[in-house]
Amino acid sequence: MLQVPDYEFWFVTGSQHLYGEEQLKSVEKDAKDMVDKLNASGKLPYPIVFKMVATTADGITQLMKDVNYNDKVAGIITWMHTFSPAKNWIRGTKLLQKPLLHLATQYLDHIPYDTIDFDYMNLNQSAHGDREYGFINARLRKNNKIVYGWWGDPEVQDEIADWENVAVAYDESFKIKVARFGDNMRNVAVTEGDKVEAQIQFGWTVDYYALGDLVESVNAVSESDIDAKYKELQDKYEFVQGDNDKDKYEHSVRYQIREYFGIKNFLDKGNYSAFTTNFEDLYGLEQLPGLAAQLLMADGYGFGAEGDWKTAALDRLVKIMTHNQATAFMEDYTLELQKGKEAILGSHMLEVDPGIASDKPRVEVHPLDIGGKADPARLVFSGRAGDAMDVTISDFGNEYRMIGYAVEGNKAPKETPHLPVAKQMWTPKMGLKNGATQWIHDGGGHHTVLTFNATETQFQDLATMFGLTFNDIK
Repeated sequence: MLQVPDYEFWFVTGSQHLYGEEQLKSVEKDAKDMVDKLNASGKLPYPIVFKMVATTADGITQLMKDVNYNDKVAGIITWMHTFSPAKNWIRGTKLLQKPLLHLATQYLDHIPYDTIDFDYMNLNQSAHGDREYGFINARLRKNNKIVYGWWGDPEVQDEIADWENVAVAYDESFKIKVARFGDNMRNVAVTEGDKVEAQIQFGWTVDYYALGDLVESVNAVSESDIDAKYKELQDKYEFVQGDNDKDKYEHSVRYQIREYFGIKNFLDKGNYSAFTTNFEDLYGLEQLPGLAAQLLMADGYGFGAEGDWKTAALDRLVKIMTHNQATAFMEDYTLELQKGKEAILGSHMLEVDPGIASDKPRVEVHPLDIGGKADPARLVFSGRAGDAMDVTISDFGNEYRMIGYAVEGNKAPKETPHLPVAKQMWTPKMGLKNGATQWIHDGGGHHTVLTFNATETQFQDLATMFGLTFNDIK
């Protein structure tokens, strides 16, 4: 399954020596209490570690250097308990290279009218301090996140949790390596892209391998590994032999398992976390990887068809952000245009992630009228209903852009007995006509990542961290 390091986030509270040592002790006490209770809330996917009450430029600068060079730290959360002069933050904030969340909050959620005095006012100046601190981040043009509200509210904690997942995905993005087995599909424009610029902006390493390199790994898979995986899949999925004779069915499924292990072993040996295939380049393989690709996506590897390395890397990135929950490589395939029923039917030849299945996937073997190879096994299932986001990344020569919209996912209203593939239906929230028109106008591709777990705000935050243009279609 998808493995992510045990990240943590550092918490620093802004103040100054003007108010006296007793006030600073109170600031630290409140901050530690907040951190302890946030960690105990059960909301946060990664722990917060209290580090210091920041009162000097030198202390802040050193802290930011430590954040940058500690691989376990995915980002920093700041809180202005009192008034923290923002000039103290300039050097350190300029040096910071990791995500920054400004938690604009206050220790108490109410004003103690009966007891409030100037000592309380001096200690609890978050409304004052947030604006001073916020100004310098804006002046420095930091791509920071602001979460506003009382830290104890579940909604605020959810916002922090969502941002943590984005920050970890951002950090992990610079570790993504994509193995391309074969080149891009011939004559297709949208799957092309500047790999050097992608590595500069997103951290993605994209490497090409000839099919012969993969075939060697596939042929080396042991029969005992195939036997064990076959039994595991029988326990997990419904095996449907259909019109195939027993030997043909079992051979097709077993060969897909062989491809699964062959690809996985190759990826793991090279520390790759995403891959592409191309039905035009299958020399030495019996079948186009179908079930094999689906099983790898279920494990957390990113995937892109027809050599689409941008979508493969994006798929892996969103899987990290969502802990590999209900996130899938997808393609706009065909349309339902009846009034009141407008929708997109999404699918692919074979490779749709079972993480979005609403029913028990079936292992079936059918001919594939493309690629010129043997009949491949694949998982067949229906997608799910619910709110989702559909996103893609396109290269426009002078910049990369993320293009996406919120959608309403739906199950297909009928079975498709002559289309034995996994399928997912959805309708853009702004309507199919408006959404699809704008998508086409903006230059969005046909390969996407569809996720029922990540939110629109998270994609906005991710784009902000990367300094990436996000065409968020409304």
